[in-house]
Amino acid sequence: MAILNEKTVREAIDYRRSVRAFTDEDLDDEKVKDCIYQATLAPTSSNLQLWEFYHVTDPAVCREISIACFDQGASRSAKHLVVVVARRDLWRSRARANYHYLSQAFEKSDGFSDSRKKMALNYYRRLIPTLYSTFFGLKGWAVYVFAQVVGLFRPMYRQTRRSDLRVVAQKSAGLAAQNFMNAMASIGYDTCPMEGHDSLRVKRALGIPRKAEINMVIGCGIRDPKGVYGKRFRIPFMEVYKKV
Repeated sequence: MAILNEKTVREAIDYRRSVRAFTDEDLDDEKVKDCIYQATLAPTSSNLQLWEFYHVTDPAVCREISIACFDQGASRSAKHLVVVVARRDLWRSRARANYHYLSQAFEKSDGFSDSRKKMALNYYRRLIPTLYSTFFGLKGWAVYVFAQVVGLFRPMYRQTRRSDLRVVAQKSAGLAAQNFMNAMASIGYDTCPMEGHDSLRVKRALGIPRKAEINMVIGCGIRDPKGVYGKRFRIPFMEVYKKV
């Protein structure tokens, strides 16, 4: 979707603020939907894309979710709400999709060696199931202990427990959420990410499966000048920048 006067990436990042109050101006559903599409282009661990995005425009449902967000200004005045959901439980179907995609891509291209193709396909056919499949959490602990032992002798990926993989899914969902908010900023739309919510009530309002996890609720609208407290505050850059 072509947008006139769309901001550059740098301009969008600079423009984006967490806006806590929105005006009564409506948003274009299709423009917000396109920004959600931009979210799906974010980097994601193993390309598993363990996320879903609920675009809420129904006023009654928005009101229900706002109450679950403690009726804070960013949810109460939002014209749309976007709920970013981490879906670690979908790893099987997403791994299969990657496997089939790569199988077809390799059939059409001679630019990869047989060993490279085998390694890539085995990644989704064997390694991902080894990491993500669980037996009441016991398998994850067994893999974790194995990784710690091997790690005594050579570099080894150590974050293999179920709790670690929850973090992985949440990180990917967070990257997608940032893509969405920057895309919104690029067209002059405003957002506010909200972690303060009753996740069970949000899931009930949207019919989200029990195993899914809410990453964040994002209020969307056009900023009210009173919705931004002042100039952006950041810790001095040189306190957080470490050059090695």
